[in-house]
Amino acid sequence: MSRETERKNKSLRRFYSIGEIEAITSLSRATIYRKMADGTFPFSVPISKGRVGWERQAVDEWCEARLAGRQGKHGA
Repeated sequence: MSRETERKNKSLRRFYSIGEIEAITSLSRATIYRKMADGTFPFSVPISKGRVGWERQAVDEWCEARLAGRQGKHGA
């Protein structure tokens, strides 16, 4: 990937809200924060006072890793 493409991709970073994270993962808010505390889920990023978000790429990669683990176990 060229440096210019990489720079453009970084400038297009987007964030998920806690509600979106709950919908995407089917995890409860408490479970999400518990997994963050034990280092098994991406950390949130402060966006403004009283507001956090999760980098979409980090969450999407976490989801893909879960799917890859599932496929390895079931041979799918």
